Amino acid sequence: MEDVAELFSPSASVFQIVTDYCQRNAGTSQDAVFATLERLRKIIHNHVGVIELADDLDIETVTEIFIRVNSAGVELSQADFAMSKIAVNEKYGGNLLRKAIDYFCHLAVAPEFASKIENGDPDFVRSEFWPAMRWLKDDLYDPTYTDMLRVAFTYEFGRGKLQDLVALLSGRNFETRQYEESIAEESFAKLKSGILAFMNKTHFDRLTMILRSAGFVTSDLITSRNAVNFVYIVYLRGRREGLAADDIERLVRRWYAMSILTSRYTGSPETAFDLDIRQLEAQGLRSYADAVIATELPDSFWTGMLPQLMETSSAQSPYFIAYLAAQARLGDKGFLSKDITVPRTSPSAISCSTAATSTTFSPGDTFSSRA
Repeated sequence: MEDVAELFSPSASVFQIVTDYCQRNAGTSQDAVFATLERLRKIIHNHVGVIELADDLDIETVTEIFIRVNSAGVELSQADFAMSKIAVNEKYGGNLLRKAIDYFCHLAVAPEFASKIENGDPDFVRSEFWPAMRWLKDDLYDPTYTDMLRVAFTYEFGRGKLQDLVALLSGRNFETRQYEESIAEESFAKLKSGILAFMNKTHFDRLTMILRSAGFVTSDLITSRNAVNFVYIVYLRGRREGLAADDIERLVRRWYAMSILTSRYTGSPETAFDLDIRQLEAQGLRSYADAVIATELPDSFWTGMLPQLMETSSAQSPYFIAYLAAQARLGDKGFLSKDITVPRTSPSAISCSTAATSTTFSPGDTFSSRA
């Protein structure tokens, strides 16, 4: 791996750099390498606009400026701002934490990237984060850095809005509206704890196992990433509250099914996350989950509303997706097959089998409020 910084040194000799490079890489053209490096050196002539902000601006104003300035190009989110806040912090290990989040998300999509990390970033490999993620090979749930931040933050801080994370990492005291270094230090420590909980192999494997046991056996059936994010929080909170493993699995399955069928986290996910986590902390996981599911999915939903909602031509309808998952969980036979069950077939085969199957739901089916 070449260090391009050497090219911009005042004493750098482009001729010598090209000669050394071509000697180490047989078959390369000196003219081609020289032309490429010359184009790279011209980057110093590019003008970069700089906006200076007053030191006394509060974090909400800075956040608003950040988002507005960047809205002219690719619109950035609160998660982007949080990641930038984490990345620039070296005092509390934010720079290493940002790298851990990025690497985990990359490994989730491309596990073969592990060898590049091991060969290219020995300092990170020696950190506590690498053993926590080296195992990652699951293909059901591929989280983004937004997902990781949302789960870790909501789980550890009991809040659902990522703008609060930015404020806390800056040391914001919400009661006094002052900024305190001790709060920033504590916030980075808590976020690190949440990220490590997210990466934990037992936690991650258990979550995906529960989703598969509910019938969501392939990534094609995972259509609501935010619903998965919140049930991960439910799972982690269940472990924190000391609930039995069977009770946690049942709560996760039921909450996920309810979230899918009601599109609970589709419109304004941060608002829904914030409401649910605050009520969950106030009432306790089991009592709040039971109350919400009973309210959102009464018997009349299964016998009256759901059959009407199933009258749709959309293959991505949440009700149709839930039905496919129910087929997988119940072990229905594949299309035109007497031996192969749905979980062993492809998602397209699940869809085909639906066409030849009645789509009537009843309160006793897999996804009922009493499942």
